[in-house]
Amino acid sequence: MENYPPYKITDKMLNLATKIMEKIGEANYFESLSRYPELRRKTRIKSIHSSLAIENNQLSLFQVEAVIDGKAVLGEQRDIQEVKNAYKAYEKIDKVNPYSVEDLKKIQGILTFLIEDDSGKFRNHGEAVYDGDVQIFMAPPHTMVPTFMDNLFHWMNEAKEDVNPLILSSIFHYEFVFIHPFSDGNGRTARLWQTAILANWKELFKYIPIESIIRKHQERYYTAIQNCNNVGNSNEFIEFMLEVIDEAIDDMMIKQQETTQETTQKTTQENLTDTQMKILELIKEKQYITRNELAEKIGITPDGIKYNLDILRKKKIIKREGSTKKGNWKILK
Repeated sequence: MENYPPYKITDKMLNLATKIMEKIGEANYFESLSRYPELRRKTRIKSIHSSLAIENNQLSLFQVEAVIDGKAVLGEQRDIQEVKNAYKAYEKIDKVNPYSVEDLKKIQGILTFLIEDDSGKFRNHGEAVYDGDVQIFMAPPHTMVPTFMDNLFHWMNEAKEDVNPLILSSIFHYEFVFIHPFSDGNGRTARLWQTAILANWKELFKYIPIESIIRKHQERYYTAIQNCNNVGNSNEFIEFMLEVIDEAIDDMMIKQQETTQETTQKTTQENLTDTQMKILELIKEKQYITRNELAEKIGITPDGIKYNLDILRKKKIIKREGSTKKGNWKILK
């Protein structure tokens, strides 16, 4: 067991892991996620849609959201059931022990509820992966699955204090897919469980849709798995997954910044009077507009315009550039 599982830490892995840890630690980008439940919900739906789409679920992102909202959707019953199951499973991410094989069985049972007769149980038959009529992978014999899974979880429990979770979760992901322990749902379970391991380490990973980036690079995902099967170690897959996690964090940071800007803009608008909103609209149309022109168009006195302009200035929504007579207005927010 000394060389199990077979992998080697590379400079690329260390550099990517360091880069990811700096991003999630230095700027506290994710501290305010608790203020944006809608953003958290959207990322969860995105994760579910992407992970299922990788396995050929045909429902669109909008349909997946509708199913989760309890609305009627036209689609294959299996696809709809997969969405319901995945939503229930992802809701339990922070309630499972990611280092317990029994908890993993329970999650797989939820993911394949009403879809597979042996949901939540290891397969009792051989499994192979085909590209058309060509067999490209033969899973280990089903009689070996319990031993392989026990070995994998024994290693994780021993290694979790010494191996960076970013790397450990990626090793798990590959080894799990290689063992192929269940009749169905192996890919979905592997992706969810990697998220569970990461969320157990840093809670923010509950809201980072890693699955959507895997789907974006789906061909590379399968190629990395196949190449690792051929060479007998998970190095290439670990490096691929670290690149995916890094990109997913960048994507999440952009989404959060956009949400923050939208919320700030909405809050600003809610705190303005109708007169102040009209002033802003007129300044947008003509930045050189004068107080007298504003007064005439809005129907209040020039002094009333001055009063409202001063408020907008104090709130740092607008500023005056240039001289009083020849200058112009600039909208800051």
